Amino acid sequence: MPAPKYEHEIRDPIHTFIRVSSDERRVIDSRPFQRLRDIHQLALTYMVYPGATHRRFEHCLGVMDLAGRVFDVIVRHPHRRDDVRQYFPADEKLPYWRTVVRMGALCHDLGHMPFSHGAEELLPEGYHHEQLSVDVILSPEMEKIWSEIPLIAKDVAKVAVGVKKWPGKKSDFSPWDELMTEIVTGDAFGVDRIDYLLRDSLHAGVAYGRFDHYRLIDTLRVLPSADPDKPGKPVIGIERGGLHAAEGLQLARYFMFEQLYFHKVRRALDIHLKAFLRAFLPDGTYPIDVNAHLKLTDDEILTAMRVAAEDSDAPGHDPARRIMKERSFYRVLYVPSADDLSKSTDPIGAVYQAAREQFPGSVARDVHNATSKPMDFAVDKDGTIVSSVAESQILGQIPTARFGYVFIIPEKLDEGRRWLQQNIRGILETPSRRTNEPE
Repeated sequence: MPAPKYEHEIRDPIHTFIRVSSDERRVIDSRPFQRLRDIHQLALTYMVYPGATHRRFEHCLGVMDLAGRVFDVIVRHPHRRDDVRQYFPADEKLPYWRTVVRMGALCHDLGHMPFSHGAEELLPEGYHHEQLSVDVILSPEMEKIWSEIPLIAKDVAKVAVGVKKWPGKKSDFSPWDELMTEIVTGDAFGVDRIDYLLRDSLHAGVAYGRFDHYRLIDTLRVLPSADPDKPGKPVIGIERGGLHAAEGLQLARYFMFEQLYFHKVRRALDIHLKAFLRAFLPDGTYPIDVNAHLKLTDDEILTAMRVAAEDSDAPGHDPARRIMKERSFYRVLYVPSADDLSKSTDPIGAVYQAAREQFPGSVARDVHNATSKPMDFAVDKDGTIVSSVAESQILGQIPTARFGYVFIIPEKLDEGRRWLQQNIRGILETPSRRTNEPE
């Protein structure tokens, strides 16, 4: 397989130098990709962690760099097991697929709206940012670039978003297609996750997201699946010698969610941001037309928010002034204790409903319902495929990252805490009254 010719270097605080080809440079210089310079990776988290001002632009460059490294490791002839060789294309096809994987990694976030995940739920029902990424990748503007390289645009799009988020049929993916997108989007070793943990940790100034990604990547292998529902299917697993690095990745993910992504002020800021956007956006939803999507970045939203913060008659004035002018964010009224969880099946819902009746228009809730299933992947133990959870003494013991808050505006915080202290027992002992009303 001939080595690709790299003609450009980009300095990066995580990967030192990211080397790109001239074809990759064309994509980087395109309007859809340059827009990512104006999309914060972690929404308004920089108001909590001042260094977290990094953007989707550099993250996508890092994901591309890592994707190329993983591809090179897993397709090496000495690393190919006899029981998966039939899934590999001919060697002369590998340069094409290497380019596809790097391009898919580069473009995987083209569909992100302003502030990334901070207000993604404001997309029309049933839509998600991965669908927008596919739409942008397949747009006439990008199709011109793909046809001149040449690449099949659909191959790039499939790698970028993966089987779960693919807007078409799952049958569109061959076993090789699934393997290629697993490099980018995989739950266990996807390079999207590897880069964002390392990058977010660095810029937020916390150590939780660090792990030995060099050792991890060097020990990745294409292995036959141990899943009884998919026997023999090729998946990305790891050699037994890299298991500790894989454990480090999973621990880093747990700690980053607990300490950064679920931070109470960050979550409160997301609620205020969504409240402003519902008032600011037409019909309260993000546009899904590609051209309209590409015209909207954090800059336009921040400018509108600053204007609204000074004008009491402007749509979204209250959340805008709380974010941009007064920093009067929601405060935590309630977090369930272990004892509360034993008394009520839904303590967050019970307290939220009672508080909303007592303090109308002053409370909000934020709940993440995490799954408890441990991360499981294939491990090559001296030629035998074993389960990572069975082999590791750590993976099955990592707790579930979860959170739940009831928030209240700071003007009502003291009164709210006094009220809750007096009424919490009765609230938790009363059957929860669930509601689907907007908050």
